[in-house]
Amino acid sequence: MTFSRFLRIARLAAVALLCAPALPALAAPADGVHLAPHRAIYDLKLLRANGPRGIDSVRGRIVYDFSGNACDGYDLKFRQVSELNSGEGKGILTDLTSSTWEAADAKSFRFSSQNRTNDKADTVNGEADRGGKQVAIKLTKPKRTALIMPPSVVFPTEQMRRIIASARAGQNFLQMPVYDGSETGEKLYNTFTLIGQAIPPGAKPPNDATAKVPALASLTRWPVTISYFDQRSDSEIRTGEQTPVYTLGFELYENGISRALVLDYSDFAISGEMTSLEMKNEKPCK
Repeated sequence: MTFSRFLRIARLAAVALLCAPALPALAAPADGVHLAPHRAIYDLKLLRANGPRGIDSVRGRIVYDFSGNACDGYDLKFRQVSELNSGEGKGILTDLTSSTWEAADAKSFRFSSQNRTNDKADTVNGEADRGGKQVAIKLTKPKRTALIMPPSVVFPTEQMRRIIASARAGQNFLQMPVYDGSETGEKLYNTFTLIGQAIPPGAKPPNDATAKVPALASLTRWPVTISYFDQRSDSEIRTGEQTPVYTLGFELYENGISRALVLDYSDFAISGEMTSLEMKNEKPCK
């Protein structure tokens, strides 16, 4: 149970950190949010563990390669290699690769991922398209499946764009259902986002790779916490009681870069430190 949670949070963390420092705008999206091509590396380690049968240590690295623009859509490729040691002294090595594309207008989303654990590999491939009254999802792996989800569902890049726009507007709360193709491709999360008090330029200087990007020193950032919930059962809807599957915390700059990652599952928490950030040339919109 604990190990499967770790795999799930690691993948979704990659989605949540796909934004990076913006280059000069080539096209102005309606929300004014610009995402820049970049390659970033995050180192993972165990931050906290509870109980004698929890996690002893976590060691890992995530490599992101993000490209695209506001006309052609956004591509994200990443690889994560992680080693997790349980309280029983057992170690498990995983190798996760993923590739996604999301249309700039948030109407289409394609995803492909492979997760290797020891000698076993699980693959998920599919696409999602937004119509007027629904979101249609077609999976080709692990099995051919067709799903229908409500039109309120948002894809990962759109989720982050809305959070950035809300932070700029001074909003503190945001709720939305998110689909990212995780697990078997049939998972839909309800999310609740809490945006904290703005950290003005120059306050609390960071000591990670963001400190090497001079443009960030003049930007505001916000502490953000996203709680991910499973779809509620009838009893949970009636009582209003539900605890999150996990929470994802980070500091979000107004141009999109996220730092100081904390992945919290109650019984254990993982930190992710950005150790490298390389900006790439942005392809102009045609």
